[in-house]
Amino acid sequence: MNHLQVENPTVFENLAVFPLISEDIHSERDYLMLEEAIESGQLAIEEISEGGSVSQLKVTNSGDLPVLILDGEELVGAKQNRVLNLTVLVPARSTTVIGVSCVEAGRWRFRSRHFRPSARVQYPSARAAKSAQVSRSLRMRRSAMSDQAAIWDDIAEKAKRLASFSLTGAMAAIYETHSHRLETYMKVFSVVEGQVGLIFAIGGKIRGLELFDHPDTFQRSWPKLLRGYALDAIDPLEQIRGEAPSLEAARQFLSTVETAERFERKAVGVGADVRFDSSEVVGGALKAFGRTVHLYAFARPEEANQAGELGFRTF
Repeated sequence: MNHLQVENPTVFENLAVFPLISEDIHSERDYLMLEEAIESGQLAIEEISEGGSVSQLKVTNSGDLPVLILDGEELVGAKQNRVLNLTVLVPARSTTVIGVSCVEAGRWRFRSRHFRPSARVQYPSARAAKSAQVSRSLRMRRSAMSDQAAIWDDIAEKAKRLASFSLTGAMAAIYETHSHRLETYMKVFSVVEGQVGLIFAIGGKIRGLELFDHPDTFQRSWPKLLRGYALDAIDPLEQIRGEAPSLEAARQFLSTVETAERFERKAVGVGADVRFDSSEVVGGALKAFGRTVHLYAFARPEEANQAGELGFRTF
């Protein structure tokens, strides 16, 4: 990560975002993003069968380019809304089964045959916990499974704190309840030239890092990511404010990720899946075409240190 430059942060309320600028940008984006592929009719995502499976979906890519779907990216429709368990690059001309988690506990009926992308990703505190779960599952079972019941519990608790109600327990309802406030954040933060990622802090503490291989990929992903950071920032649990971390603290977090304990597995789809799993950080990265396409890392949640003793609760 020596090619990355950490810029001064933009700060609004208790959220601080440090841009990451790259001096080594890949010349062109040789894959499609989720929205591009679905809008062009090249990608279809559906239940794995008529009966369905909470933890798996079927993705058919009829195009000539692979398609990037991000960790935590929300898919809405079919029998229930899901999020990706890790970043996947779906091969061209293929049908691939991907690992997902449900973010709508109270629905198991078709609203549509195919999924469509949403304007949000899973909020980062939940992505951090899920990352630890998935890494543990890959070590134990060699499958990218989450603790589904823990994810449902977390959504229910967040919805209660943020006074959001949904008949189906949908994560989407929390975003919709607070859409006006979240859009305030969208107006304050912006992308700078050459930006390929960010380090973000909430309440004076650095919480995570997001990094892409191309500025266009980052710019297209940015609105979804920012809504997630903002949703965590407005959570009543985060209302103790602290001074924004220094540039040196941000650089130190970058170094911590770079030197973190990791292991690698063949990815579902194109490339290799790298998992960060240390006492300080959790997360993952997708490596393909000789480079890191997407890297996401989070300060390790305290509860992740106890997780696993009770095993996985999957449905």
